[in-house]
Amino acid sequence: MASPLKPRELTPKAQLRSANQSQFSQFFTSPKIAQFMAGLFTPNSTETCHLLDAGAGLGSLSAAFLNRAHRLDLNRIELDAFEIDPSLHSQLTKTLVSYQTSLNFKVKLYPQDFIHAASDWLSGNLFAQPLPRYHYAILNPPYQKIHSHSPHRKALRQVGIETVNLYSAFIALSLLLLADRGQLVAIAPRSFCNGPYYRPFRKLLLQQAAIRQIHLFESRRQVFKKDDVLQENIILHLERRLQQGDVTISTSTDDTFYDLTQRDYPFHHIVSPSDPECFIHIPTSQESRPNSLSSKFRYSLADLGIQVSTGPVVDFRLKPHLRQMPDSETVPLIYPIHIQDGQINWPQPQSKKANAIALNIDTQKWLYSKGFYCVVRRFSSKEEKRRIIAGLVKPSCCQDSQFIGFENHLNVFHINKQGLPPVLARGLMILLNSTLIDQQFRQFSGHTQVNVTDLKQMRYPSLEVIGDLGHWSEEGSPLTQEAIDNKLTTLLQ
Repeated sequence: MASPLKPRELTPKAQLRSANQSQFSQFFTSPKIAQFMAGLFTPNSTETCHLLDAGAGLGSLSAAFLNRAHRLDLNRIELDAFEIDPSLHSQLTKTLVSYQTSLNFKVKLYPQDFIHAASDWLSGNLFAQPLPRYHYAILNPPYQKIHSHSPHRKALRQVGIETVNLYSAFIALSLLLLADRGQLVAIAPRSFCNGPYYRPFRKLLLQQAAIRQIHLFESRRQVFKKDDVLQENIILHLERRLQQGDVTISTSTDDTFYDLTQRDYPFHHIVSPSDPECFIHIPTSQESRPNSLSSKFRYSLADLGIQVSTGPVVDFRLKPHLRQMPDSETVPLIYPIHIQDGQINWPQPQSKKANAIALNIDTQKWLYSKGFYCVVRRFSSKEEKRRIIAGLVKPSCCQDSQFIGFENHLNVFHINKQGLPPVLARGLMILLNSTLIDQQFRQFSGHTQVNVTDLKQMRYPSLEVIGDLGHWSEEGSPLTQEAIDNKLTTLLQ
């Protein structure tokens, strides 16, 4: 057993800078986050511990792990540290070698691309550098999209990994390199938890490992505020080939962990066994209220006979047909800026966006028929309280035209590209602007984009409840957030 040692001070995050930070998509780990991540590991009885740090940076994560080696009852530690940025090697080596005086510890620095090195070894390439089966892996992977025809994508496909970002590629490869019962702790954007692009990655993760804990940072502005990271971030603790049990969900506002809370949830609350998309839901302490009403949210849009599509008008492709203001040869064009307090404020003469689109043979196929529609903005700003912001489109917006255009930054609820019944459209707008819907959406989405797939996967109350909301909205009462939430709660009880 290694003798206890005094934890060493990790490099303050403000000093973690590299001349190549943008090139390598680096986001360095603060000392407090590194310590928290290392603290999630549990003992794994082995004579020699093989530790993987994929994207080691300056060694903060490995150092945090080594600082608590005695708590893991480790006799010997062999660390493989991958770091492609040569400007960090000197400080990385200095950080890690310092532990050799107090631990039975050996480090090997790999200056090459982790994706190619790991993929070559896992694919059985005879010329690949051998890698061990790791007992622990700790990582803060780089964040950058992977193009479909890039060398990285080709390398990943050789080992059955299909993913679209470096961070999910690093996590997938690290997971496949683990020994049975090996543990992985990684910090990552929450974006992989839902959406079609990360479906193969989610399935691989759930097939290969059990989720032991997910930690959610509820403020995306604080954790990586100096790196301009806008997505919510999570810390993921996985164990390879462990039978899945309850999942610990912990939350804190930021990386001070001053308000840390945690609770265990049955796995089916995190991933529904009937969900082919394998969305990963993350309940939070703020969602205690809707839990008692969740049984009333059991219908999909398909069950309700409602469809949702992305607005078909891509303005830069139809630029010659756009008009600043409507005239006798145009139809209204609705943008997100036209949604105000649940209604459509159109036209807006002072806006830089077009308010109309010409009606002709080139544009008509992109237009919808005049009618009642509910629309939702596809993007919200980080300062807004709600992610889902809906508006009601009425036929009166169309004036004398029989058509209307919806710009691509809107999601449109419709029935076969025709309008909704008026009461249904009004009720759906009220429902989508409720806190209960917004909280449901936040369980599985950590970014500001609201995709059609997200809206299709969500669950809604019955048509009767939505209709009652529509009738209520026609009474003329002020549609404040409090009034909407109280009325929906009353109807669901």
